[in-house]
Amino acid sequence: MLKLLLYPLSLLYGLVVSVRNKLYDFKLFKSREFDIPVISIGNITVGGTGKTPHTEYLIKLLKQNYRVAALSRGYKRKSQGFRLVDTSSMVEEVGDEPLQMKRKYPGVTISVCENRVQGVDALLEANPAPDVVVLDDAFQHRRITPGLNILLIDYNKPIKDDYLLPLGRLRESKLQARRANIIIITKCPNEITPITRRIMAKDVHLYPYQDLYFTTMVYGQLCPVFPEGKPMDLFNDPRHMAILAVTGIAAPEYAVRHLKQITSEVDSMLYPDHHNYTEQDIRNIMERYDRLGNPKKIIVTTEKDTVRLKQMNLPPDMKKALYYLPVQVKFLDREGKQFDKRILDYVGENKSLRELKKHKSEGNSGLNKRDRTISE
Repeated sequence: MLKLLLYPLSLLYGLVVSVRNKLYDFKLFKSREFDIPVISIGNITVGGTGKTPHTEYLIKLLKQNYRVAALSRGYKRKSQGFRLVDTSSMVEEVGDEPLQMKRKYPGVTISVCENRVQGVDALLEANPAPDVVVLDDAFQHRRITPGLNILLIDYNKPIKDDYLLPLGRLRESKLQARRANIIIITKCPNEITPITRRIMAKDVHLYPYQDLYFTTMVYGQLCPVFPEGKPMDLFNDPRHMAILAVTGIAAPEYAVRHLKQITSEVDSMLYPDHHNYTEQDIRNIMERYDRLGNPKKIIVTTEKDTVRLKQMNLPPDMKKALYYLPVQVKFLDREGKQFDKRILDYVGENKSLRELKKHKSEGNSGLNKRDRTISE
C-alpha cells in the first residue's frame, strides 16, 4: 500500500529532475566552467556512500604537491554564504563534515557555501589562489561543470534495482551516471572476483570514457577523544571488553559490524545522520553505558560525531570512556596507483595549461601597453 502511495510522487519527482537535467544538457540552464582544475565527488543516492573518506583521500593525495581547497555546502549549518572553516569553528557555523576535514588537515583550505559558483569565485580571490578545488557532494550541482566528475555507489546498495525518491533512494535517474568520468564502487568486501566486477560494470552501464574502481573501508585503532584527560586504557584482550556504540551517521551498520569483530559485547545507540546531540541525549547515553554489566567498558563513536560531542559539556566519566573509530578508504587490487595517476595527471596538465594562458595574457597585456606608448 505504501509503495502504491509513493509511486505517483516518485514519478512526479523524476519528471522534475529529468526536466532540470535536460535544461542543462541543452544549455538552456548555464553551467560554469573554471580555468582551474575542479574535481567533483558525490553520489546518486541518499545516504552514506563514503563521501567524506573519499574526499579526504583526494585531499591527502593532492596536498603534497598542490594548494588544495575543498568546498562543501556545510549541510545543516545555521550560517549562510561563503565561510572559511577554521579548526576552532563551531559545527553550527560550518557543518560537521567540513570541520572534521579541517581538523584532520589544518593546513588545507576548507570552505562552505550553498552557492558553489560563488564559493569557487571566493576561493579564487584568495592570495595565493588554490591550484585545485575539490567539490564535496556536488554530483547534482550542475551549475558548475567540473573537469573530473567522480560518482560513488555503495556496493551493498546497487542502483540498478533502486527507485527515485521518495519510493527509493535515488536522487535522480540511474542513467545520469553517464555524467561521471570516474565511478567508484564503495564499501566493498576485501576481495571481489573478476566476474563480479564485470557484472557491476554492466549494472552501472559503464561507458568507454569512464573508469571504474572499487574501494573498501579500513578502520583504524580506537583513539581517545580526550587524550589529555587521562583516558581509560584499552585492555590487552579486547574480546572481554564491552562497547557502547553511539553514532549519528547515515550508514552506521558498517562501523557496528566492525566493532562486533573486536568484541561480542556491543550495544548501540543509533541517531539520525548529522544529529545534534542534546543534554538529554548525553544523559541517555550515560544511563545506557552505566547499565553495561561489564566493568571493562568504553563508548565508541565516529569521527563525524566527535566534532559535535567535543563542543558539548560532557561529564568527566564520559570523557574518560569516549573513543572514536577512524576510517579511511583503500582501493582493491592495487587500483589506487591507477586512480592516483588519473587524478594527478588531470591536475598537473590543467594547472600547466592555466599557467600558460596566464603568461600569454600577461604577455599580450605588456605588448598592448608598449603599442599604446609608441602610438602616443
